[in-house]
Amino acid sequence: MKERYYLVREDILPEAIVKTIQVKLLLASGDVKTVHEAVEQVGLSRSAFYKYKDGIHLVNQLERERIVNISIDLEHQSGMLSRVLGRVADYGGNVLTIQQSIPLQGRANVVISVEMSRLSEELGILLEGLETISGVKRVRLIGQG
Repeated sequence: MKERYYLVREDILPEAIVKTIQVKLLLASGDVKTVHEAVEQVGLSRSAFYKYKDGIHLVNQLERERIVNISIDLEHQSGMLSRVLGRVADYGGNVLTIQQSIPLQGRANVVISVEMSRLSEELGILLEGLETISGVKRVRLIGQG
């Protein structure tokens, strides 16, 4: 399924979504040290926070933050990571970090941090480009910062 993004006014969002943003702001500001403290302070369950946290971002954060973390599930084949990194470079992305799991049942997960200030296309186009690589099973944007 192709990810789509929407710009939605806060007053029409469900309470759990708004509280998820509040928790993220508390954590980012350092006013609380743990997720447990933050969710208690705003009155949100931890499970709701973890359900929504990776999909909720303030618009002004998205405009400022030019580093994204992308999770990619790959078939265990020689050269797969090289093809992924090459595609990121083709779009003008600069890979800052790579974390790769040991392949289990023929698949490995890779999380890459990509600096996007020189991307030649929008982020969504890059993600779609990664999905078209043979052997890539799933691509997800998991964070920005």
